Amino acid sequence: MSGIIGKKIGMTSIFDEQGKNHACTVIEAGPCVVSQVKTVEKDGYSAVQLGFGERTTKSAGSPLVGHFKKAGTTPKRKVVEFRKDFPQEMNLGDVVTVDMFAEGEFVHVTSKSKGKGFQGVVKRHGFGGVGQRTHGQHNRERAPGSIGAASYPARVFKGMKMAGQMGDERVTIENLQILKIVPEKNIMVVKGSVSGPKNADLIIRK
Repeated sequence: MSGIIGKKIGMTSIFDEQGKNHACTVIEAGPCVVSQVKTVEKDGYSAVQLGFGERTTKSAGSPLVGHFKKAGTTPKRKVVEFRKDFPQEMNLGDVVTVDMFAEGEFVHVTSKSKGKGFQGVVKRHGFGGVGQRTHGQHNRERAPGSIGAASYPARVFKGMKMAGQMGDERVTIENLQILKIVPEKNIMVVKGSVSGPKNADLIIRK
C-alpha cells in the first residue's frame, strides 16, 4: 500500500455539482524525499522510507544527518516506512508529491487524535448520568453508578467503561474521498474530517 506523509492545514467546505455542501479537510501532502529503499535481499523485506518536513542539523544529531546525506537531502522531521510497492520504482533521493493521487480516489488517513486528559464516563463514553437530583441525591449527575462487582466476582472486569485518559491515540479514518488536488501547492482536499489538531502529521495511504 503506497502513500505519502502530510500535514493537516484545517477544514473548509465545498459545493458539489448538485449544490450539496460537503465538510472537507485540507491537507498538505508532501513533497516527501525517499530517504531509504529497503530490499528483501538486504533487509529481509521490501519498503520505501519517506521523509517529510524540515528540521535543523543541530536537533537531528550526527546519525540522522549522515542517514539523510546519503539521499542527498537535509534532515527531515517525520520519517515513515511504506511496506508495499509504489506505482513506479523508487530510488534514493526521489521526490514524492501529491501527483501520485487523483481526484475521486479513496484514501486512508492516519494521525494522532487530540489529547483531552483524564475524563469522566459522560464525556468519554457518552453515559447519560442520573440527569436530575431526586430522592436526596447529591453531586451524582455525572457519576458512573454501579460497576457490577459484588462478593462474586469480587473484582472489576477488564474493559469496563470507566473514567480515564481520553484522546492522544493513533486513529485511522478509512475511505476518505479526494475531492480536489492542487499540485502546485501540494494541497489535497478530502471529504470528511481527520483526527488531530491543525499542523498534525498525517500518513495518507491508497
